[in-house]
Amino acid sequence: MEHQLTIYNTLDRKKEVFIPLHAPHVGMYVCGPTVYGDAHLGHARPAITFDLLFRYLTHLGYKVRYVRNITDVGHLEHDADEGEDKIAKKARLEQLEPMEVVQYYQNRYHKAMEALNVLPPSIEPHASGHIIEQIQLVKDILDNGYAYESEGSIYFDVVKYNKDHHYGKLSGRNLDDVLNTTRELDGQNEKHNPADFALWKRAQPEHIMHWPSPWSEGFPGWHCECTAMGKKYLGNHFDIHGGGMDLIFPHHECEIAQSVASQGDDMVHYWMHNNMITINGTKMGKSLGNFITLEEFFQGTHKLLTQAYSPMTIRFFILQAHYRSTVDFSNEALQASEKGLSRLMEAITGLEKIVPSTTSTVEVKTLRAKCYEAMDDDLNSPIVIAHLFDGAKMINNIIAGNDTITAEDLKELKETFHLFCFDLLGLKEENDSNEEREIAFGKVVDMLLEQRMKAKANKDWETSDKIRNELTDLGFEIKDTKEGCEWKLNR
Repeated sequence: MEHQLTIYNTLDRKKEVFIPLHAPHVGMYVCGPTVYGDAHLGHARPAITFDLLFRYLTHLGYKVRYVRNITDVGHLEHDADEGEDKIAKKARLEQLEPMEVVQYYQNRYHKAMEALNVLPPSIEPHASGHIIEQIQLVKDILDNGYAYESEGSIYFDVVKYNKDHHYGKLSGRNLDDVLNTTRELDGQNEKHNPADFALWKRAQPEHIMHWPSPWSEGFPGWHCECTAMGKKYLGNHFDIHGGGMDLIFPHHECEIAQSVASQGDDMVHYWMHNNMITINGTKMGKSLGNFITLEEFFQGTHKLLTQAYSPMTIRFFILQAHYRSTVDFSNEALQASEKGLSRLMEAITGLEKIVPSTTSTVEVKTLRAKCYEAMDDDLNSPIVIAHLFDGAKMINNIIAGNDTITAEDLKELKETFHLFCFDLLGLKEENDSNEEREIAFGKVVDMLLEQRMKAKANKDWETSDKIRNELTDLGFEIKDTKEGCEWKLNR
């Protein structure tokens, strides 16, 4: 490949040159949502981060199989091994079938992702649709001696595994720290050690989501689904596993342990994690109750919002920070993003107004190279955006007549902006703005017709006819009535 993409590998804690295992094919797995509530700003960040990576890898010529799962079973309250299934609890409270809850929130998640211009993954598997694969994974771990049965449930033996391998290599924790910080929960007397995690849970009589297994009627542990589905769709070894930084421990740490315990080595070559969205320095999340849903952002209905923010403003806000840095929510930051995006889009529109000259007084060709350099450096989207703002200044200076540009350089500038703004950053013109413009146009037409009525009242027929004729030439149909004047635009 022409470009040397480097990405930060959480496992090794450093940037590494991306070398696919089976070029030009790339396998990428990203942890998707647990669908028991509406997507919030915290969900938008990994979706946009890995959409950026998906777009760029595809642009570089790789054939990417992008798998993003839907968790619809096994994710218990507080990410623990006890408590109620998050989806089953929602179903009980709403008096619905669990899959009704799943379908409803999955549809809304997809709608929000589409609004954010997030491309759909190649495959979107459901945990509930891969129970057989998860049971096989548990069998393999049991056969290799790294799990045990207790009262119909199967637990991963973390202490035994750690004697042969390293439990904690992704998160940087040692087992003593894990044992000391693991909370004692109801039902943990089933475990040999409090750090052990469930691979299969025996269902209690009140548990409404369960399947038959060799050990009990039950359901898989939360960590199993990604290991089992990653293996099924991407093979025993694949390139990239992504997700939010909050998943490093325990979820992804447990995934590595399951992979090594079942097949002898880690399935994943590069582990990538986006940082969190915070509110007043605290992670935004459903479990903390401090989240703002994407629909509330789009409608401006949350009490913390001073206005509505469009999907592209949200996307631009997230891309203005590097994916590994924390982003703190504030209305001021979002308003700044809104203005910045508007300036960028106005510059792109301005490209169509430029009349090329015989000479260029601007340097265009380095812009594309600088943007590529930033993308190759661990997807440094804020630097790409900074370069595009430099390009926007260049465009504005040309429009103002301070600089000139040749037809060849103008073509290069248009292609560079289209590639990085639209194809890679995934920005687009807002559909809502068309409706707003039409309302504004309508008010202008009404104002002109009001001036025409005043001209008629003053017997100023020349001005009256001039307004009518010019509006007619623009495609407006004007009709005088007893009540006043009516108009419509013939398209």
